Amino acid sequence: MRSASQILLSALLATAAPAALAAEAGDAADDTASIIVTGIRDDGYQVRSTGTATRTDTPLLDTPQTIDIFSRDRLDDQAILSIGDALRYVPGAFAAQGEGHRDQIVLRGNNSSADFFVDGVRDDAQYFRDFYNIERLEILKGPNALTFGRGGGGGIVNRVTKTPGAGRFGEATAAVDTFGAWRLAGDVNTPVAGGLSARLNGFYENGRNHRQVYDFERWGVNPSLGVDLGGRGNAVIAYEHVADYRVVDRGVPSDSRGVATGAVRFPLRGFRDTFFGNADINRSRFNADVLTFAADYALTEKLTIRNRTRYADYEKLYVNLFPAGPILAATATQPERLETDSYSDAQSRQNFFTQTDLVWKTELLGTRHTLLAGFEVGRQITRTTRRPGSRATVAFTDPFIAPVPVFASSGSGFRRVRSDADIVAGFIQDQIEFGDHVELLAGVRYDRFTLGVDNLVDSTRLVRTDNLWSPRVGLVIKPAANASLYGSYTRSYLPQSGDQFGTLDPTTATLKPERFDNYEVGAKWDITAGLNLAVAAYQLDRSNTRANDPATGLPVQTGRQRSKGIEASLTGKILPNWQVAAGFALQDAEIRSTTTAAPAGRKVPLVPRTQLSLWSRYDISPKFGVGAGIVHQDRSFATISNAVVLPAWTRVDAALYVAVSKAVELQVNIENLFDTTYFPTAHTDNNITTGTPRVARFTLRSRF
Repeated sequence: MRSASQILLSALLATAAPAALAAEAGDAADDTASIIVTGIRDDGYQVRSTGTATRTDTPLLDTPQTIDIFSRDRLDDQAILSIGDALRYVPGAFAAQGEGHRDQIVLRGNNSSADFFVDGVRDDAQYFRDFYNIERLEILKGPNALTFGRGGGGGIVNRVTKTPGAGRFGEATAAVDTFGAWRLAGDVNTPVAGGLSARLNGFYENGRNHRQVYDFERWGVNPSLGVDLGGRGNAVIAYEHVADYRVVDRGVPSDSRGVATGAVRFPLRGFRDTFFGNADINRSRFNADVLTFAADYALTEKLTIRNRTRYADYEKLYVNLFPAGPILAATATQPERLETDSYSDAQSRQNFFTQTDLVWKTELLGTRHTLLAGFEVGRQITRTTRRPGSRATVAFTDPFIAPVPVFASSGSGFRRVRSDADIVAGFIQDQIEFGDHVELLAGVRYDRFTLGVDNLVDSTRLVRTDNLWSPRVGLVIKPAANASLYGSYTRSYLPQSGDQFGTLDPTTATLKPERFDNYEVGAKWDITAGLNLAVAAYQLDRSNTRANDPATGLPVQTGRQRSKGIEASLTGKILPNWQVAAGFALQDAEIRSTTTAAPAGRKVPLVPRTQLSLWSRYDISPKFGVGAGIVHQDRSFATISNAVVLPAWTRVDAALYVAVSKAVELQVNIENLFDTTYFPTAHTDNNITTGTPRVARFTLRSRF
């Protein structure tokens, strides 16, 4: 696979070489070309509008919702390559461990492995997403069912992809870090014929970090073709293949040595690099093939039709061995020891979604309306085989010597299921402008979600159908053209089968879906043309909730949950040569009703009381720039047991930028400048991620 990926990248970079336009010219071409699907004016870190939150192109100032967006410039400046890295700089958002083999997010206290989208279309398989082919990353807070359907109770993460533009331009990137990881990426755009353009993105990465045996290899390629529809719209067809092969690392256990009964435990210290697994066992293999079609067409000057269709075929296998308990103290007859557990999981999923929207702009009785009506149809077929491995208790040593497990193909814990989910949805929304100072957004979505699960072990079948109504209403008051105040209410649902359809049984098949109700007020202010301040206060109630069991990591019901807090962000240019992205969150999330899983009053895991982030780039001259960042998170709990505390931590980052020429840039990013020891996230009380020690990343970027 490595030779194939190297051939792919060599061809891609060779194709980029003849393209002879500067980056600025490419950006300008993007903004003026008629075949662009998604484009915004380049404001550095600030993004002024998005078509994602309301399914219509709406300024962020007029959107009654908290939205954090990473522009391409900001992603590059901070050398952000993963969703987990990005979320450290988003107030109220956190990355969960995801068992070391997938993206997993906690937004406003709600944990999900499936609330991911590409260009507004669901992308819910379990894997690590790369940013090689995106223009920007969007994090939308609060329930978003009207736009995205089921799930998304705390929010969603959406990637906006690069699309073909007019003109000929390209970019090649090479990077290496002090752990020995390296990466190549390329982006080429070229006209093919009148009204027809092509774009090709690709990357290859060989990864390393501080962990003893950790490594990964991943690559992807994404060709796309754009067509101008006679000046009245555009269409893009694209194909993507991505592959990811890696060691599955579930971190370190907690330490019970010297801890009194009932007292909280802490992560094991002094073993930041120790791998608690078996390098020959802990492996993940992921492949995906994705075909997309996107089209926008103006039927009249005021009526537009749009379609987004996506077919994705995902294949994944992961096997892991991990700590199943804390480090136990030595006794008179036994040394210090650790219990381990293991399993293997193979999953295939085929997703098909198609969305069609009609947007009509009109005036009625002195008010301006942007009416949206549309429907979505989807089908998801998933097949999963899970084999439990043997448990063992072994001596605690460094390096850790893990046993070789035996994986069962029958009996207790063995699972082989096939699920088919069918989604039919319709929605309507109206954005009403009452003059220049008052805007009302109101809409409702209906989803019919049917899930059938076949147990291929005992040949039983369960079916559950949910009819879901998700309203949304928001009021925006604009005391000035550059400022807005808003209030909103939104609702979303998650069927009891979970976000990966893995837990439908005779009990859950009878239960109502989880429900999310979000109340939010906020203010947004464009302090200058390039600098925006946003503040929001929210209360998010989740009923019939589920959370991960602290021992097994599997979902259990916990009744009711409430998250509430205040979030603030400052994004954009303070001066023409000074950009900033700052965020602050004060939040509280707790279990509100007692169940067998947790008593009322327990804190929701992975939600620190306070969170602070600041990133800034200052260009000293046209050739030299510097960057600095700081991230702080208060203490939090690893799981709903509240038995293990992740201590508070603060990390400092830095960067240096050098413009070697008009077309070539060199940058150095230093993560964790002061080599702080910290534990950023966890999956269970004994699968705790260790923070990366000081590392420098060198990036060379050439634009043609």
